[in-house]
Amino acid sequence: MFGDMMGMMGKIKEAQKKVEATKERLHTVLIDEASTDNKLKVTITANRTIKSIDIADELLEDKDMLEDYLILTLNKAIEKATNIHETEVAAVAKEGMPSIPGMDMF
Repeated sequence: MFGDMMGMMGKIKEAQKKVEATKERLHTVLIDEASTDNKLKVTITANRTIKSIDIADELLEDKDMLEDYLILTLNKAIEKATNIHETEVAAVAKEGMPSIPGMDMF
């Protein structure tokens, strides 16, 4: 029984390493999002770090409109990044977890 426990602990540690490696890799996964009229474009990583924002000159003339564009476009990009992040990390974590009867965590 103790050997089984040590084996499970080893699998859990290995799963943790894979999750961390996946999180590091997600820093390189880029998500591009744009407003429907392409006046505002943003690029973020799957870890939700903003990499770039491209704003059409005409938006710079209207502060309120620019703020609305930023909120809408950034929220769409963050939602996509979050979905990718959660899916990737959950898949790696589930793959590496030992099978314990009655403990279906995912």
